[in-house]
Amino acid sequence: MINLEAPKKFSGLIAQAHQVAAEIFRPISRKYDTAEHAYPKELDMLASLLDGLNAAGGSGGAGATAVRRDTSPSDGENRNGSNMSTVLGAIELCWGDVGLLLSMPRQGLGNSAIASVANEEQLARFKGRWAAMAITEPGCGSDSAAIRTTAVKDGDDYILNGEKIYVTAGERAELVVVWATLDRNIGRAAIKSFVVEKNTPGFELVRLEHKLGIRASDTAAFVLKDCRVPAKNLLGDAEINVEKGFAGVMQTFDNTRPLVAAMAIGLTRACLEETRKALQQAGIVIDYQRPALTQSAAAAQFIAMEADYEAARLLTLQAAWMADNRKPNSLQASMAKAKAGRTCVDVALKCVELCGSLGYGEGQLLEKWARDAKILDIFEGTQQIQVLIIARRLLGKTSAELR
Repeated sequence: MINLEAPKKFSGLIAQAHQVAAEIFRPISRKYDTAEHAYPKELDMLASLLDGLNAAGGSGGAGATAVRRDTSPSDGENRNGSNMSTVLGAIELCWGDVGLLLSMPRQGLGNSAIASVANEEQLARFKGRWAAMAITEPGCGSDSAAIRTTAVKDGDDYILNGEKIYVTAGERAELVVVWATLDRNIGRAAIKSFVVEKNTPGFELVRLEHKLGIRASDTAAFVLKDCRVPAKNLLGDAEINVEKGFAGVMQTFDNTRPLVAAMAIGLTRACLEETRKALQQAGIVIDYQRPALTQSAAAAQFIAMEADYEAARLLTLQAAWMADNRKPNSLQASMAKAKAGRTCVDVALKCVELCGSLGYGEGQLLEKWARDAKILDIFEGTQQIQVLIIARRLLGKTSAELR
């Protein structure tokens, strides 16, 4: 039976992550928001921290947590492993700063992709290297199945051609996991992921994006022109299995969506804590023993926001627990991402509203958090896509039947 309290064995991990967030992330948060594209050198001494957070709950593969289906726990066994530990660590670190977490070396979304679907040889070969993930294209955003970047087999290599945009940590990472299609006519079943070295000929970084939020994290655009990648760098099965469809690459999202939800939870909690302080200083009392309708409008709104926060937190812990216990969690991963992303945006904006000038000025971090929040409702699948996935799962519909 799942227990949605934070496991006691991770109490040290949570405390350590919170200390880093409070003593390192928060003090430099505004500095690197202003100095967009400047690398936060303070993170170099922390590069091994998240490796340790992952290791505390079990093997995380290539420097990140993973959703792997190759083994099953014995009857009655209950695991709280690398997925849970990484989610709990991310919550605390994003209480400090989301952009700085995304700038942590060897903790890119590409690392999660490698850890989720790579074979043992690939796990060993890419271990300890920082990997970004390139999915989005100029003509392909939320619909990952519409990817146009091609991969054509040529002897012992694949030749990749296409364009990728909004690649988180694209400039700083050593590797990029590129999603490409082996055959555009087949559809989503032909989508595969390839690990591309940054110095590979034909793989060019063309620009860095200027963004609304998470400005400490670099976001890159790439062009692939006759880029030759070794066949051994293809993650997962090279065969096109129409019956299996998109399952191979979607397994990565089963892992990363709870992680993004955890980021949103950490930021939501930061907003709520700062707003509680402002309300208390204004003399507004929040009384949990009285119905919300009998309290001030500000107190009632705060209680409602806390309820949404708690629902998102529990959904996220459930998705992580299911991954650790080898249970299919695609539905729960999308539910957690949808709820946490929407809650984070709604809470951040409402907190700015409740705090007035304190929330809108640069003297406090609430203004920055309101900007950072929006990306957590967009990347790794937008709010609308998550709702669509949830509906398909609940109704038993295919992507062709429910668009």
